[in-house]
Amino acid sequence: MSNEARTVERPVDRAGRTAERKPAERQVADINEDSLHVGHPETSAAGLTAVAVALQRTIGEGGPARTLRSLARINQRGGFDCPGCAWPESTGHRKAAEFCENGAKAVAEEITVSAVTPEWWAEHPIATLRDKTDYWLSKQGRITEPVVLHPGDDRYHRISWTDAFDLVAEHINATTPDRCVFYTSGRTANETAFMYQLFARSLGTNNLPDCSNMCHESSGSALNPTIGIGKGTVSLEDLHEAELIMVVGQNPGTNHPRMLSALKECRDRGGKVVAVNPLPEAGLLHFKDPQTVEGYVGHGSTISDEFLQIKVGGDLALFQALGHLLLEEERRAPGTIVDRAFVDARTEGFAAYEAARAEIDWDETERATGLSRLEIATVANLLAKSKATVICWALGLTQQPHSVDTIREIVNVLLLQGNFGKPGAGACPVRGHSNVQGDRTMGIWEKPTEWLLAALDREFGISSPREHGYDSTETLHAFEKDEVDVFVSLGGNFAQANSDTEALEAGMQRAGLTVHISTKPNRSHVVHGKTSLILPTLGRTDRDDKHPKGRQFLSVEDSMSMVHSTQGRLEPISEHLLAEPVIVARMAAAALGENHPVDWRAMAEDYDVIRDHISRVLPGFEDFNRRVREKNGFQLPNPPRDTRTFATDAGRAHFTVSPLEYLEAPEGHLILQTVRSHDQYNTTFYGQDDRYRGIKDGRRVILVHPEDLADLGLQDRELVDVVSVFNGDERRADRFRLVSYPTARGCAAAYFPEANALVHRDNVARVSNTPGFKAITVRFERRTPAGTAAGAGELRRAGELS
Repeated sequence: MSNEARTVERPVDRAGRTAERKPAERQVADINEDSLHVGHPETSAAGLTAVAVALQRTIGEGGPARTLRSLARINQRGGFDCPGCAWPESTGHRKAAEFCENGAKAVAEEITVSAVTPEWWAEHPIATLRDKTDYWLSKQGRITEPVVLHPGDDRYHRISWTDAFDLVAEHINATTPDRCVFYTSGRTANETAFMYQLFARSLGTNNLPDCSNMCHESSGSALNPTIGIGKGTVSLEDLHEAELIMVVGQNPGTNHPRMLSALKECRDRGGKVVAVNPLPEAGLLHFKDPQTVEGYVGHGSTISDEFLQIKVGGDLALFQALGHLLLEEERRAPGTIVDRAFVDARTEGFAAYEAARAEIDWDETERATGLSRLEIATVANLLAKSKATVICWALGLTQQPHSVDTIREIVNVLLLQGNFGKPGAGACPVRGHSNVQGDRTMGIWEKPTEWLLAALDREFGISSPREHGYDSTETLHAFEKDEVDVFVSLGGNFAQANSDTEALEAGMQRAGLTVHISTKPNRSHVVHGKTSLILPTLGRTDRDDKHPKGRQFLSVEDSMSMVHSTQGRLEPISEHLLAEPVIVARMAAAALGENHPVDWRAMAEDYDVIRDHISRVLPGFEDFNRRVREKNGFQLPNPPRDTRTFATDAGRAHFTVSPLEYLEAPEGHLILQTVRSHDQYNTTFYGQDDRYRGIKDGRRVILVHPEDLADLGLQDRELVDVVSVFNGDERRADRFRLVSYPTARGCAAAYFPEANALVHRDNVARVSNTPGFKAITVRFERRTPAGTAAGAGELRRAGELS
């Protein structure tokens, strides 16, 4: 577990020369919102442009040699898992370029030869860094050594690893476990996540918020009680074999671009695809596969057979209407729609569901969805004809007050036709970060099950706490009430990722100690606790060989429960970086002392030891070390998929009945949803453009339907302040540019994290407590340079931006 310095080969620069470690800041132009350019949205995703951008970004950051070595190994057997999304790889043939444009951008961020040294920190006071965007901070490069900021300091300075771990231990031991919080990002590998939750529980807390709390928590909250597992029930091959795929509240062209290949494969085999989304995203329209000749000519392959441009928050009403229409058809032609054998043998609650969907108020359904009865009936007809349906969804469904009810309604529609446990059918929540699902599997959860805690206690001789801990929203409340003394973040950018940004940042700065295990600078580092540590770690692409038994590898779990290895091969940018398992082990050893029953050193020195522990604690991981070394890794058990069984309390899948609920804004207001730009992944900004939506050199924009702009008396490109309203409280975000855009009527869209400040901390999904990033009621106030009512001069300048 030592960190002995040694001579390393330095990465090469863009011209192939040895990179120098210059403390001067990298000359990167920060985002200038006054340079905004708006063009026409694109109608197809990927193609030659995507290839060119991918190569430009990776070569620009890491040089030709590091780029070639990285892209040749990304998502390949024996290579490293993409640090971007969690889309699975094929268990059969894999293409030579098994990555997308945004995957290449994620790799570019990591393989950069730009370095953030202690000298760089010394030249940049915190007051200066707080005025920078996350884009600028990230572009400065990889952090090379641990740094610390003590009370009264105005900038970070170098600290040794030993002193850093002693400082963490000092603060942890000076408080109580319930005042310590351990946050993790979805990029954390399985072995690290397992050690991290073990550390927290050994200490005596279940305060383990993670990014799942802010993303797919609603999915697990709906799926666990209804089908007995909080994960999807399909494989990649099921998407290929489906007769119908519904893609709901999801933008695969930006967030999961490799999914487009699966949708194309489905259509090539005769399947149908229905897209449901408030925005007409390029990736939902056409796909130019860059690995085929057809991908470089014409408009590309059609992705969606039908596109339902639904209002934000109208999905519950849609699936209730689809269920009604399916049951209506069953009554007309008994035995043609409902899989009676499956429903009778494997489910309960069907009678109540059938009675609840017998009638429907079509006027209210059309008002809730913004769709016509004919549009809904067209999709219901596709469902009726399909013998194998997959329904996919993402954050467009999970971040509303009624998200859990919406996903339960999706389960109802799938159960109705027996779409579990057969080829080409099932539920498919499409996860974000590349191991966010694996983190939860490993025990990163504030509400652990008794069987998990009991298994940990047996394996390690500890006494895990049984009281539930904080999720991400509860952590925000705890910060506000000054109930957090130590906050440790394993990856991620908590200050930017969560809601109610202003309150959260203020609370973080009152904490006694913040610890960030990171690869690059971000906003959370500069809204720090009274004492702050930044501990630099290896990335996915880096070689991890500072161990007595030589080079080590880690593992991840994708969206479809496949577990496989990931191993970087690049020389790290600094000899002072430590691997995440080593950092967690040394932190735990320092805080818990030499007499603690867990052998942290053994796990840090040999990751096989971690996997042996996992194999004895977690079902499905038996013989972990052998199986993870197999060609494709292995797939975890999934009863609904594997055996058509459901591990609920009753041993059956549950039909549920939920009341109709949707989002309606008062007069003069719109419903705002937050979205990603094509040049970002969560809180990491790859660039300043959103190519598919026609937005260039700006991020503080609000996409609004032109008729809504007219109704509000506002103009395209007008500069406004945005005010959100929730339970009588208001939040403000200043200086946004309105952009006329073909979104659904009554709705608007803005990028996160810029719009996160508008989300009240109490605006959450019921049951899951996920922030309501897709449920923000807003109005706009005209702005002049002085912030008062707009004059003609300001509007002319706004109109001049093309």
